[in-house]
Amino acid sequence: MKIGSYVIVLDEDIKGHIIDKKGNVVTIETSDGLFMDFEAHELIKIDSKISKYDMVRMDIDKVITDKGDAEKKVRKIETKTKKQLPVMEVDLHIGQLVKNTKYLENHDMLTIQLDTAERQLEFAIAKRIQRVVFIHGVGEGVLRASLEALFRRYDNIKYYDADYQKYGRGATEVYIFQNVK
Repeated sequence: MKIGSYVIVLDEDIKGHIIDKKGNVVTIETSDGLFMDFEAHELIKIDSKISKYDMVRMDIDKVITDKGDAEKKVRKIETKTKKQLPVMEVDLHIGQLVKNTKYLENHDMLTIQLDTAERQLEFAIAKRIQRVVFIHGVGEGVLRASLEALFRRYDNIKYYDADYQKYGRGATEVYIFQNVK
């Protein structure tokens, strides 16, 4: 994989172009303009049959479409509410985090899930992403309670149940206050 390659992320609905690579860590820019770091093994390079001309043409068409809506977008950005901000979703189901759970005990699985949640929360804070939804599932509530204990350690966040229509009862949304002093 090289800088500029188009990639998708395994087990997530994220795709973008590689903008930086340091060792095994690859930074991609998503189509939403977010910069995200992933391990190289979490990415799949898209080997498309689209020519460079077609890709340039698609980008030009997108720019033309975006330019036509520029005034509307500026107004929308000024009046955005908390609910309209882009959301980063983190699926904490153990099957999404490890390939094989056969030799893991419950404590090990919980530790992996909490480490992932903390790492993704720190990433969101560093990248100034204001809304993160942690999908934990319903279960017995052990992961949910542990996540709440993790969130209480931060002064600059507020957490609450995520949108019931979209996630059901198995997700918690975190709102990160960006300019806390």
